Amino acid sequence: MTPPAPQEVPYGTLDLMVLKTLQAMGPLHGYGIARRIEQVVEGGLALNQGTIYPALLRLEQRGWIASEWGVTETGRRARFFSLTRAGRKQLAAETASWERTVVMMSRLLEDQS
Repeated sequence: MTPPAPQEVPYGTLDLMVLKTLQAMGPLHGYGIARRIEQVVEGGLALNQGTIYPALLRLEQRGWIASEWGVTETGRRARFFSLTRAGRKQLAAETASWERTVVMMSRLLEDQS
């Protein structure tokens, strides 16, 4: 079975994906975050710099992530992002909201016969 073609990121999901990735993996640079998300969704999404970096800036401005300069495994200088306490609270709230949404949509889709 061939994997589906990569899609654009559905509106409102990227923040949750980034927060969850940082919770699971610890501090990562933007490229690493994007590649990890693509790996987890098995090629179902294509993230580029124009998608991931504005999201990281927005999350940092909201106080949900913090950044500091570091060196990548290949020796390049990069900003590494990590989850803040406020980010952990936001992750919990967004996760609960998405779980409710999934339940509602599942009921709606099953009931439409």
